[in-house]
Amino acid sequence: MTPPATDEDAASSRARMNRVLAMYGPAVFAGALATRATDPLVVDIAHDLGSTAAQVALLGTAYTLPFALVQPILGPVADSVGKRRVVTLCICLLVVMLLLSAVAASLGWLMTFRALSGAAAGGMMPLTLAIMADAVPLRDRQVALSRMLVFGISGQIAGGAIAGPIAAFAGWRGMLVFCAAAAVIGAITLVAASRGAAKEPITRYDPVVAARRYRTILSNPQAIPLYATVAAEGGLVFGSFPFIATLMIGRGIGGTTEAGLTIGAFGLGGLGYAALARWLLVRFGQAGVVRLGGGIGCLALVGLAIAPALWVAVLSGFLLGTAFYMIHNAIQTRATELSQQFRGSAVSLHAFSFFTGQSLGPIAFGLGAATIGLGASLGVAAVLLAALSWSLARRPA
Repeated sequence: MTPPATDEDAASSRARMNRVLAMYGPAVFAGALATRATDPLVVDIAHDLGSTAAQVALLGTAYTLPFALVQPILGPVADSVGKRRVVTLCICLLVVMLLLSAVAASLGWLMTFRALSGAAAGGMMPLTLAIMADAVPLRDRQVALSRMLVFGISGQIAGGAIAGPIAAFAGWRGMLVFCAAAAVIGAITLVAASRGAAKEPITRYDPVVAARRYRTILSNPQAIPLYATVAAEGGLVFGSFPFIATLMIGRGIGGTTEAGLTIGAFGLGGLGYAALARWLLVRFGQAGVVRLGGGIGCLALVGLAIAPALWVAVLSGFLLGTAFYMIHNAIQTRATELSQQFRGSAVSLHAFSFFTGQSLGPIAFGLGAATIGLGASLGVAAVLLAALSWSLARRPA
């Protein structure tokens, strides 16, 4: 049984948490900012580069898919050469790739640099969560991770919200330059703060050793169920996002702008959870928060399925964001404990599973929409999300 924390222990834990937030938060924000930066600008980019909106829309996938695929590589490398070194290198690479994206002369080059930007951004959030887990004891870790999520959520909200206004006077290239400037700030902050930090030990990277690390992690009986859970969660929650505008148009309650408001409300729901995380965990415990998140998420998806008015859809988006982070934060915390020795690898495998689920989700919803209808598909997702959360809550933390 873990002994109760003294006031001195609690103060030390908060100090370490705040140091990690100050060092890595701006880099996490920059990586998240670039994620949604091109989504509202699809028409402008298509017109400028002589392409179609459908082709340009793939810029989102070009960013997130490499983000997922690079995780199994970055995790073992970070465990060998140091997590801080890898994050620092990745944020510097992100600056370069965003600037190259801003001057791309064709959609092919833009797609290439966008993919490389996503791969670089893959070294931000997952490894930063592992660094936070190294710094903060388990009793305070879920709250600490929720604080880091604020930077990621804020970046994604800002990327979608400010892309239009910036593009109005600086064009879509100006938006990418703005993202690069944010990454520069993240890099400078991290490099400056690292001067007073202890040097990380370096060991030789060996692919065979890396494979053995993954085998060790996956031999943990909790690992595969946890990774499967986060993949399913990503698909069930984010798979519906590309179809929200279609749903609203079909209902006569809005279009792309209103869909953007609904997705933006999802991010605000995540910020709401981050603000209440400590109180919720004290009041209900981790399992209780997960069950509550499953219930709220089920209600939110049903709300989207039957929304008769815009306010219902926006409220459902907010509740879905709150519910998602109530569940996801618990999964993240458990992933940091799968292997204390190879935490970077464990968290990177978690991110790989999550983003793979996100990539497959739209395919599943598309099949559902073509067979049983989009509303019914959202209803099925609601039931599955509730069942997933209750199954997670029953497993030992």
